[in-house]
Amino acid sequence: MTIAEGSPETPTLDKEEAARARSERVQRIAKWTLPSLVMALSILAWHLYVTINEIPHYVLPGPLLVGKSVINDWGLLWPAMLTTSRLTVLALIFAVVGGVALAVAFTQSKWAEMSFFPYAVILQVTPVVAIAPLLQIYVESAFAAALICAWIVAFFPILSNTTIGLKSADRNLEDLFTIYGATRCQRLRYLSAPSALPFFLGGLRIAGGLALIGAVVAEFVIGRAGTGLGLASTLLEASYRFNFGRLYAALILISVMGIAIFAITSIFSHLMLRKWHESALKKDG
Repeated sequence: MTIAEGSPETPTLDKEEAARARSERVQRIAKWTLPSLVMALSILAWHLYVTINEIPHYVLPGPLLVGKSVINDWGLLWPAMLTTSRLTVLALIFAVVGGVALAVAFTQSKWAEMSFFPYAVILQVTPVVAIAPLLQIYVESAFAAALICAWIVAFFPILSNTTIGLKSADRNLEDLFTIYGATRCQRLRYLSAPSALPFFLGGLRIAGGLALIGAVVAEFVIGRAGTGLGLASTLLEASYRFNFGRLYAALILISVMGIAIFAITSIFSHLMLRKWHESALKKDG
């Protein structure tokens, strides 16, 4: 028995599809409008609080003063932002290269994992604030010392997540590769690497933020010696001079950098996984 043309089932399905499409459009719009609305209301509340209570600018500057500081001090803030960005990006690149290479070594050799993994854990749990002054003594370049600090902070998430991913290949597929006599390189390329990619990308998003945090902390510690590295050093100097407008401007720029890093790594992750991994595929219904 077939459903006759023009039967009630067809309009019902059309209505469901239209409702689903409408719901998706609303969600896409809300995804951007709701955070923007919350941000606008927060800035308005900040402005009203400072204005109504007549808070002195050296206690809590208003958003208008911070905006003016961003514009007036842009010649100082922009070079500092470039320095912090360069520190963060280089630290993240070195963390990716070192973390992936060491993760591959760990999965290929149990002896390598037993020998070096404890030292990776030691680097992770040792506060970078305690390491930075020592690096400042032994490393001539302040930028290089700050770069090492940021690398130490960003390195472990890449190493840990990639190692777990490389060990998470399907056992049945491993047996299949064994039956067909696959080499180590073939296993790594066609089996382990695809299974590790979602784990690596998750670690990359974490490491991106940690690289920025490591760079800022290193600048705080090393910048005390007057080296004037980047935004954190500018923030520190502004606090000494009670220039709270510039201080908040530098802080906001650091936050903007962190949001940009997370957005870039999230987009990159989506592009890499959207066609095949469950976490990025669109759900029906």
